[in-house]
Amino acid sequence: MADKAEKNEFNVAGKYYVDSQCIGCALCASTAEDFFAISDTGCAYVKAQPSDDAGVALCNEALESCPVQAIGDDGE
Repeated sequence: MADKAEKNEFNVAGKYYVDSQCIGCALCASTAEDFFAISDTGCAYVKAQPSDDAGVALCNEALESCPVQAIGDDGE
């Protein structure tokens, strides 16, 4: 489970985030490319928060698919 206290520095503010457990597999970025990206350090981050139901569904799919549970939803 992702840890809010371990959010990586690249995330934009909002409901979804990626924490320090990320292994850089890029599954989230390929699942929801409008919302996730990979930094130069190899860690994923949230580059944009969803603003509609379709975007939320993609982010939730990425969250549920993360092999190390590094994506969190803090409910903001």
